[in-house]
Amino acid sequence: MTDALPLTFPPDRRAALDRLAEFVPRAGRDYAARRNYDLPQQGHAGVSRLSPYIRHRMLSETEVLQAVLGRFSPATAEKFVQEVYWRSYWKGWLELRPGVWDQYRQGVRSGQDRLATEAGLRADWEAACRGETGIDCFDAWARELTATGYLHNHARMWFASIWIFTLRLPWELGADLFLRQLLDGDPASNTLGWRWVAGIQTPGKTYVARADNIARYTEGRFDPRGQLAGRADPVDSPPVPARGPAPTGDTPDPERRTGWLLTEEDQLAGFPFLPGAEPPAPVCVLNCTGRRSPLETSPPVTAFAAGALEDTLDRHAARLGPAQHVAARTGWVEQVVDWARDGGVGQLVTPYAPVGPAADAMKELAPALDAAGVPFVRVLRPHDAACWPHATHGFFRFKEKIPGFLAALKGLRAA
Repeated sequence: MTDALPLTFPPDRRAALDRLAEFVPRAGRDYAARRNYDLPQQGHAGVSRLSPYIRHRMLSETEVLQAVLGRFSPATAEKFVQEVYWRSYWKGWLELRPGVWDQYRQGVRSGQDRLATEAGLRADWEAACRGETGIDCFDAWARELTATGYLHNHARMWFASIWIFTLRLPWELGADLFLRQLLDGDPASNTLGWRWVAGIQTPGKTYVARADNIARYTEGRFDPRGQLAGRADPVDSPPVPARGPAPTGDTPDPERRTGWLLTEEDQLAGFPFLPGAEPPAPVCVLNCTGRRSPLETSPPVTAFAAGALEDTLDRHAARLGPAQHVAARTGWVEQVVDWARDGGVGQLVTPYAPVGPAADAMKELAPALDAAGVPFVRVLRPHDAACWPHATHGFFRFKEKIPGFLAALKGLRAA
């Protein structure tokens, strides 16, 4: 049994806005003081609990920041503002180095191959996934993850460190567990966060879970003295591929009949381009959640993504016509192309999908649309266009740009 209280995330924008409104009064000094405490028995009240909504862009980063800065100064809300921009930084860093995602995916496949041939490794992996390692804190987090689809960020770091350095399990398999079970599972934050713990992202600098730190920030709920690895040597990893250019996105042609392609990546909160109300634009909903892992994505994650997409269709019913639902499985590319061609779509517009399963799907779809004579238009959000080019080095260099990002918020539409 987990000691976590039920923490629910209804997959609709109204619930997201309600949670944002509830959090804003606590986004200043209260957040700075309590954000590191892992207290599921209090419903994780020390943090915003907005991440599943921001990850699927049921809330945009712009509107979240504007809401918080409408109440607090940037200095007072500094810790929360930085957390929002960490997410943008991770996305930009991976966008400039998409080969790191490919390396991770290969690592997952290699790890799965090892599980098929190494009985001891498989038994240890299964025990870790089920929360049956005998390390109380780790086991509680594993059960909380399964029960709620959520973990506090501090618990994620401790969990990853114990997975890698105490249990000696491949980091890619731990990242894979998170990506298929977290409601806010984000390819960039998840992959790079695990790499950081393993000492790969910042070469040679590992993150070691310490018993006294866990005891302090769980307020004595756990005290794993004598159970954790005392040393953490960096994990071997292939070199990081050369950095490439930041994407610029495309611009829709106002003269062409627009069809829409929606994925779990973006639920159109504050999206810079939407069609007019007449006539409603045809829309294709592409479900990519099953592409997160070679294993099954958890039912709660699949249900949340599906619910978010349905909420988007409902909210924009006057602008988006009847939806064609397509699962990204065998033959899906032909389904989308046939739908676009049969529906007289003059251009297929989609919010730019950052590196991850949906972006991988876009790479498969683009040449088929091109061959069919249907322009594929990937629209980049202003927030991403502003942030991603600056994710060239570490976060602290990126952080120097935050005042400029915030100054630009005044001219951006919130939602």
